[in-house]
Amino acid sequence: MLIDKFMHGVVAPTAKAIYRPRTEGRENVPMTGPVIIASNHLSFVDSVAIPVVMPRKVSFLAKAEYFDGPGLKGRVSKAFFTGIGAVPVPRGTHSAAKAALETALSVLERGDAFGIYPEGTRSRDGRLYRGRTGVAWLALAARCPVVPVGIIGTDLVQPIGSNIPKLSPRVLARFGEPLDFSRHYGRTDVARARREITDEIMEAIQKLSGQDYAGVYNETPAEV
Repeated sequence: MLIDKFMHGVVAPTAKAIYRPRTEGRENVPMTGPVIIASNHLSFVDSVAIPVVMPRKVSFLAKAEYFDGPGLKGRVSKAFFTGIGAVPVPRGTHSAAKAALETALSVLERGDAFGIYPEGTRSRDGRLYRGRTGVAWLALAARCPVVPVGIIGTDLVQPIGSNIPKLSPRVLARFGEPLDFSRHYGRTDVARARREITDEIMEAIQKLSGQDYAGVYNETPAEV
């Protein structure tokens, strides 16, 4: 696909040259087989930084607004996010979010990598919020490992509300060791298992990112 080749052959090297992102623990990402990449979420730039620094292609959930914007800007945005493997997810609709997770599962069942932000939306105050259990649903359904990621500095590169990224500071992406949840396979108390798995993932992300833990869900601000 032309846009995919453009992303990996032009956009990724250009972004690396301009922003010079640093990485730690990239060797923790399995190079084959299904794997979930679970990251904190500080900025729009996260959705660019993760594919750029990943050692293999990754697909991930992204707001539907990135795909259905008007005019040339909207078309460019759609082409870009499609090119990096993003899957659109409508906000505020349970059935739509469930369908998005099922789409994510199909990516994992193909043996590919899928990225997700368990917090659900970007942190507006820099704290790490409680994870939503969709990530655990995926881990159990796909029976695959989860690699926690701590992204640092993207909130300074492009703060929430800013449309133009800054050229500094450098972003740091820390990849943790894969988390194996096979001990939870077959549990009958499914809801509790998902909560425990999600909390373990968020604890690992917090250790990598160094963020303060909020302990509550990050709710999308109401439209004014």
